[in-house]
Amino acid sequence: MIMASISCRSAFFTFLLICTFLSVSNIKVCEAQAKPPTAKGLSYTFYDSSCPKLESIIRTQLKKVFKKDIGQAAGLLRLHFHDCFVQGCDGSVLLDGSASGPSEKDAPPNLTLRAEAFKIIEDLRRRLEKSCGRVVSCADITALAAREAVFLSGGPDYEIPLGRRDGLTFATRNETLANLPAPSSNATTILASLATKNLDPTDVVSLSGGHTIGISHCSSFTNRLYPTQDPVMDKTFGKNLRLTCPTNTTDNTTVLDIRSPNTFDNKYYVDLMNRQGLFTSDQDLYTDKRTKGIVTSFAVNQSLFFDKFVFAMLKMGQLSVLTGKQGEIRANCSVRNTDNKSFLTSVVEDVVEELIEM
Repeated sequence: MIMASISCRSAFFTFLLICTFLSVSNIKVCEAQAKPPTAKGLSYTFYDSSCPKLESIIRTQLKKVFKKDIGQAAGLLRLHFHDCFVQGCDGSVLLDGSASGPSEKDAPPNLTLRAEAFKIIEDLRRRLEKSCGRVVSCADITALAAREAVFLSGGPDYEIPLGRRDGLTFATRNETLANLPAPSSNATTILASLATKNLDPTDVVSLSGGHTIGISHCSSFTNRLYPTQDPVMDKTFGKNLRLTCPTNTTDNTTVLDIRSPNTFDNKYYVDLMNRQGLFTSDQDLYTDKRTKGIVTSFAVNQSLFFDKFVFAMLKMGQLSVLTGKQGEIRANCSVRNTDNKSFLTSVVEDVVEELIEM
């Protein structure tokens, strides 16, 4: 009887071990399948040889930046969004204007991008060039900085495919406006706009979760306060917002997520369920029947949100990328190489050094 009991117990534990192994195996398979297809020319090992310390350099520096001001995390995340939605993830949002016209950053939707975010990207570029030479694009740096913004503020860590090249042109004002839906847009407008970029409703709700960190200017939501408060908005929430924005021309700021404004988590969706979403484009995701269930599922399951957010970020981060010999690797993130005298000077110096070595 004792031997039989031991035998049964042993068999039971073996069964548990097998189940655990299969469970872990399934998780690994699911994780592997959770990545969207990789765009041609991009790779998860792109800089392994040419700049092996790339990600370490960026993470180490951004830890210092965020320790001083965690608000910069939201600025960097938003910069990547605005780059990718307009003309693809080509670093074009970083370019200054030229004789051909005003830049993307001069278009209305980009006027509230943090000036410091542009400086941080250029500082990272200089650090990487010092370590590896001019091999890492500004577009890739922007994508990696956004990933660090998510992870270092409490969100998921994830790998991203690299190899983007920097664009040679920037979008017009009208192109920028057409590809960045306003905060006053409803769910129908947002879904239709992002559908043109092959982003489905789950992707849309997931990416909107980026509003779990950051701030907004009053001008982006006073349409919900004046002349009368949006009836969908929680009354107390609206009353507090009117203290921050006493008129429809006030230029103050407030946090996007009242529950945990500096932490990347799922509280943004809890806000929406409590009718405390700041923008129409946020709150309407819970009003619209096509997206309400997704909002609810993320509000009650942070892990699910993180998984879907990473998937959507990987899709968005590969929109219309330039690879191979397309575009360029900028010597200054805000200036095309053909407009950059320092770039031409460095090329001449490189050629001279090669001739001396020969």
